[in-house]
Amino acid sequence: MAFPTSTTDVIVGAIESRRKKVQDNITKNNALLTHLKEKGRILFVTGGNIILEELSFAENGNANYYSGYDLLPVAAQDVIGAAQFTLKQAAVPVVISGLELLQNDGREKQLDLMEARLGVAEGTIANIITQGLYSDGTIFNGKALVGLDAAVEATVNASQTSTYGGISRTNFSFWRSQCTSTSADISTAAKCQGVMNALWATTIRGADMPDFGIMDNNFWADWTASLQVITRFLDAKKASLGFMTQQYMGADIYLDGGIGGFAGSAVSTEGTCYFLNSKFLKFRPHKDRNFVALSPNRRYAVNQDAEVAILAFAGAFTCSGARFSGRVLATTV
Repeated sequence: MAFPTSTTDVIVGAIESRRKKVQDNITKNNALLTHLKEKGRILFVTGGNIILEELSFAENGNANYYSGYDLLPVAAQDVIGAAQFTLKQAAVPVVISGLELLQNDGREKQLDLMEARLGVAEGTIANIITQGLYSDGTIFNGKALVGLDAAVEATVNASQTSTYGGISRTNFSFWRSQCTSTSADISTAAKCQGVMNALWATTIRGADMPDFGIMDNNFWADWTASLQVITRFLDAKKASLGFMTQQYMGADIYLDGGIGGFAGSAVSTEGTCYFLNSKFLKFRPHKDRNFVALSPNRRYAVNQDAEVAILAFAGAFTCSGARFSGRVLATTV
């Protein structure tokens, strides 16, 4: 049964008219998504309950040198596998009561009210999406996005035993991310840059190397102090989006901390520094649930004088090459 007023249409219309703005704001308020978008690594999911990320886990054993009429090996090679990721959902209900409708009589006043509430809803969903992108997926009772804390563990490589994307890191060492651990005070230039250099070397394979890095407030402070006596490089384009950036080995380094930032880790008390390779990372929103109004004209309270619209998202953060990204685990303050 349709609700007997058109107010829900106003709410839903307000959400839909801001849909592109919501998506842009969430991307621009997150350094990780900003970089992935720039690299074309935000790809839509069109259906299914599992997202497969194909990956190469071994070399072709048939490769060999030969001479003249030597026989060439043609044995079947099992070298391609896939990590599996599930869709995660997030939503923010936007509610308007009958009294508020009376107090804001007229479509324009209703839209003004909804603009204010949608602004709050956008900021709220942006925060929980960002929090999920930096999490291991256990927050929100395990319903959050499985993010960087799972893809790039705060555990040294040889000690990683988790299962990520359906693949056991105990059984498959190629699926372990890189981690450089130090108990040294990294507030000095030599030690800060030394631990970064050590991590960087572990993430490179030929032309495959990190193209960006993310730091929390603590690590950024040490890193910035270490650059006081040398030239710093700022990317004007990234700065125009509100992010402070520097460069290290040609990679953009972002501060994604600030007030209430989620890039830090309780494990790494000195600070968190990620080196990430966007070639192997993706943000995968569902094409039909990319910050849209959920079930238009169907959400209303049956025993209250109120109407509801829901700003909703479904998607996943995926990885196809964990060993090409890493983090510093610094534990001394």
